[in-house]
Amino acid sequence: MSLARDMMTIVAVSAGAFFFLAGTVGLLRFPNTLTRLHALTKADNLGLGLVVLGLLPQAGSLRGGLKLISIWLLGLLAGATVSQLIARTARQGGPAP
Repeated sequence: MSLARDMMTIVAVSAGAFFFLAGTVGLLRFPNTLTRLHALTKADNLGLGLVVLGLLPQAGSLRGGLKLISIWLLGLLAGATVSQLIARTARQGGPAP
């Protein structure tokens, strides 16, 4: 049982790290602010969700699991809010070079 739980953790956290890396590559490679922002927020939200999913079996208690889920939800909320603010500022600044 412990081996299956550990394997699930390794697979999910590795997949989350892959999506974080993919978001970083998108941030560096895409041409303008809005496409960079889109790539980064989508990949980071999925990456954080997979990391939390992988850590949930290792939490040990319901309280620890709820803390992980609340961190994920706060990360989603913060990412959405900040991306909206950045996109609004970029659009008000005029056309991108």
